[in-house]
Amino acid sequence: MDLGAIPSVISGEMVTVFAYAEVGRDDMNTPIYAWAPEQTVGNVLVGPSSTDDLDGSTRPEGVEVVLALHWPKTYTGSLRGKLVEVRGTQYAVVGDPQPYTAANTPGAWNRPCYLTLTEG
Repeated sequence: MDLGAIPSVISGEMVTVFAYAEVGRDDMNTPIYAWAPEQTVGNVLVGPSSTDDLDGSTRPEGVEVVLALHWPKTYTGSLRGKLVEVRGTQYAVVGDPQPYTAANTPGAWNRPCYLTLTEG
């Protein structure tokens, strides 16, 4: 068996975290809010979780895509209410992902996170 094709080290991808933030003010000095890049994070493990058809007559063509991410220990920011861009597509973070305790994570990643995208 040729083991040369098997990577010896796991490495993740670069993703971008977006926050809904004030990006300026209009002529009446009213805040303007939009999704803006907050931080680029490297070494995030990205994997598929599920793809489901949405039930119900109101969205017969609807599909929900869910990704499972594992964040490196170096990322300590909150993910609640954020969007994450993975491979050029923005997904919404589900809930408020929390890290595992240090004692339970000997590797480089300590926070699982699910992302969702609903289309149709």
